[in-house]
Amino acid sequence: MKTRRNKIVRQEGKFRVAWNYLKESRNYVYFSAGLFLVFALFGFFYSSHLVFLDEVLKGLIEKTKDLQGTKLIWFIFQNNLSSAFFTLFLGLFLAIFPLFNVGVNGVLLGYVFAKVYSVSGFSDFWRVLPHGIFELPAIFIAIGLGFKLGGVLFSKNLKNDFKERVMKSFWVFLCVILPLLIVAAIIEGLLISYIN
Repeated sequence: MKTRRNKIVRQEGKFRVAWNYLKESRNYVYFSAGLFLVFALFGFFYSSHLVFLDEVLKGLIEKTKDLQGTKLIWFIFQNNLSSAFFTLFLGLFLAIFPLFNVGVNGVLLGYVFAKVYSVSGFSDFWRVLPHGIFELPAIFIAIGLGFKLGGVLFSKNLKNDFKERVMKSFWVFLCVILPLLIVAAIIEGLLISYIN
């Protein structure tokens, strides 16, 4: 009983570390969300110049067309998990990967919205929006923490700040991003299966 209580206390400590670090890093997360919105607006308003993205979308559809139920959920989860993980931890390299990720995903989403709008106006936006309710916050957090991790290279106390940011980022990834991505994959997988 005592061992179990100690384990719970240690877990609560990790959640607290993750939550406090996330609150401390909220400006980075807001910045990543704002940047995402800028790229999404670019993708929406300049969609006529981005028709090459049709091939990217076709490739995604091709990968998932025969997947249903748990297989589809697992595919979405794996895809989002690897994207979030690499976006966050490859932020160490001057935050180049988070910047690339926010740009590509923002433009792609904006382009998808433009395609939906060209077919049915705003009325079908509700079909796209539920896909991102949990996924987008997880991605914004990963991108924001990736930017913060990249900034450690300019720290005066590089060694200590590096260890601290990597460790706290890991706990945010485990305690916040991972659960969000699990819920996102289940919702998205079920929605796609239902629509199909």
